[in-house]
Amino acid sequence: MLLSIQNLTVRYGQDVALSIQQPIAIETGDRVGVIGSNGAGKSTLIKSILGLVNYQGTIRTQLTPEQIAAHMQFNEYTDAMPVKYVMEAILNTKISKNQKLQELIQYFEFEDCLRKKYTKLSGGQKQRFTIIMVMMQEAPLTFYDEVTSGLDFETRQKLVEKLVNWYKEKESSLCIVSHYYEELEQLANKLLILDKGRVIDYGEKGELFTKYCGRAVLIIDRTKENEKLVQNYKKLASPAHLIALSCESEEQEKEITNLFLKHNMNYKRSNSDIEIMYINAKESYEKTEGKSYAK
Repeated sequence: MLLSIQNLTVRYGQDVALSIQQPIAIETGDRVGVIGSNGAGKSTLIKSILGLVNYQGTIRTQLTPEQIAAHMQFNEYTDAMPVKYVMEAILNTKISKNQKLQELIQYFEFEDCLRKKYTKLSGGQKQRFTIIMVMMQEAPLTFYDEVTSGLDFETRQKLVEKLVNWYKEKESSLCIVSHYYEELEQLANKLLILDKGRVIDYGEKGELFTKYCGRAVLIIDRTKENEKLVQNYKKLASPAHLIALSCESEEQEKEITNLFLKHNMNYKRSNSDIEIMYINAKESYEKTEGKSYAK
């Protein structure tokens, strides 16, 4: 076990920003996606583990501080010199003499940026610069806090694709905070779901999907005609413009898809839709043990 958390409480003044009562463990090779709305406690969790905020409770790890790397949401570097020299100064190495650093610079297509000053880099270039700095640590546990925040769709997709490929064959453990669900579908194998500082659930991505959504979900546009057509089937909570139907068995899925085909309807099938799963996990929590807190 690389890291475990239990009975953790973080307060900002009188307000409880984060409360984790049940044990949470991160093992070697885990890729943990942390999801929740703004103010859920995602960044506070990372800051607690890194010792950047005061907390009550227990955080245990076999790692030294040097074995934990972190990409924080906001990063700033000096603008007194080109980023090439900033990189070499912080990493205490020369690019020309460090093969691993050369490979990372090439992998993230950063060669043409080395002569620029930090403020002249685009948002995507700044993110790639910081990622290179983080990856050079080769840490057993790395935190990424909103690594693609503020980037356009195409840049986000390219960056996530590179992260997925880079870590594919590695045993490194990752903890990824993101509000882009499609990124976590690619990067994470476990999910920690937070809401208003409380833990809704934690576990394997597939197991959580089955728990809250069933075997699969079929998603269609929300129209009056579609609502009438599927009125006899189990519906999940979903974004307002969509209807999500839970399929508990292969037979039920075939029945519904045949109905869609008969009416020449467009639909999406998923057994990993994190957004639908999150919405239903949150709703389930509020209906049960979270009801009193949600009021």
